[in-house]
Amino acid sequence: MGAAALWARGTAAPSERKARISLTLDLEMSRHYPKRGMMEWDFEKGNLDADTKRYAAEAGKLVRERGAVIHYFCVGRVLEQPDISWLKELAAAGHPVGNHTYDHVNVKAKTPAECQFRFQRSPWLVRGKTVPQIVRENIEQCTIALKERAGIVPDGFRTPGGFSNGLDDRPDLQRRLLELGFKWVSSKYPFMSEGQPHEEPTPALYAKITEAWTQTRPYAYPTGLIEVPMSPISDVHAFRSLFWKRDWFLKAIEMAVERAIAERATFDLLTHPSCLVVEDPHFETFKLICDLVDRAKGQAEIVGLDALAATVTNRV
Repeated sequence: MGAAALWARGTAAPSERKARISLTLDLEMSRHYPKRGMMEWDFEKGNLDADTKRYAAEAGKLVRERGAVIHYFCVGRVLEQPDISWLKELAAAGHPVGNHTYDHVNVKAKTPAECQFRFQRSPWLVRGKTVPQIVRENIEQCTIALKERAGIVPDGFRTPGGFSNGLDDRPDLQRRLLELGFKWVSSKYPFMSEGQPHEEPTPALYAKITEAWTQTRPYAYPTGLIEVPMSPISDVHAFRSLFWKRDWFLKAIEMAVERAIAERATFDLLTHPSCLVVEDPHFETFKLICDLVDRAKGQAEIVGLDALAATVTNRV
């Protein structure tokens, strides 16, 4: 889509807007972390371990000290743990916290068993329920848990997993989210199959990642729900699937964010504390992006995803 088309949809011309960069952390456990072969997390996505919670909290403190925020997305089962003071403190510090479903369910599943590994092992939890019922209840349960246990009103919704076409093919899901009170969703992730595991990215792959922001501009679905796509490359994609070194990941992120800043565009960093506590223990990714925004001298800002959604002013 060209610049003229973007302006026609209500966004400001490049000279009149700042680049909007979002840092996000999905509060969930990830298979193969903290070491390869750990698969049980597929059944306990919300049972965050101590190191994951510590990393999430320390990242929030570091970024807040830089005058910015991290947008967290919470799997509701986290709220069953005895101590959630760390999450309350993050919200009190001004970090937005969104809904990531209660059990980390696949909202596009075709059968109840496909919704979540937990339901494959314990099918009685969803017996007699249709997939739309399971998905709706899982989203509602997360909202209720955040409000009742933590006093947090969910700020937006992110689907577990990402879809190359977002919810373009699912107007029913779009309407369901609107009915549940969400104005925007973060569900689109333009997957890239290029690259060989354990091998340094080629210049062509770096260039493709840098160019990917053109596929991740926020936009409105016909229903009026706004999509705020996730920007490649995510930490689990780079580290878990491709076995990248940290320097390769930082280079890819730096190039993509610099491009977004130059184009006064948006960028939605997709990361997970359960992954980064192993792969980036000293928060180099967050420090890098904060430094890039600082060097932009007022041409960029780090914001929650609400601000990215707000770049879509015409929902038609």
